[in-house]
Amino acid sequence: MLMRTDPFRELDRLTQQLMGPGTWSKPSAMAMDAYREGDEYVVVFDLPGVSADAIDIDVERNMLTVKAERRPVAKAEGVKLELSERPLGVFSRQIVLADSLDTEHIQADYDAGVLTLRIPIAERAKPRKISVGVGSGRKEISG
Repeated sequence: MLMRTDPFRELDRLTQQLMGPGTWSKPSAMAMDAYREGDEYVVVFDLPGVSADAIDIDVERNMLTVKAERRPVAKAEGVKLELSERPLGVFSRQIVLADSLDTEHIQADYDAGVLTLRIPIAERAKPRKISVGVGSGRKEISG
């Protein structure tokens, strides 16, 4: 039988135990991806095991804040925990949004442990054509 070992897994587990779970005043970081898709920015957060009602999304000016809490699962009486590697507590991420984004129309979807935010680009920031008018009333100044 082969056993695969990860020397850093034990270090991660010990660090998590020493630092404890995240709290609302000192949350842990959450993993995210961000990319542009057409006329909107998409930000995706991994939040496995978090219920939708434990997610809090706020926008103040151009600061987007996402907080989520993974709560312990209620266990039946007489159950003895043998191993616990899944982090519990509060996770948070803050992102400074560009002024070119429309923070009034952010859409949030949560499915299968993945939170997806879609932030449209503001109309004023989209490229547009400016027509050039031809002046017909030229005046000559004589002295």
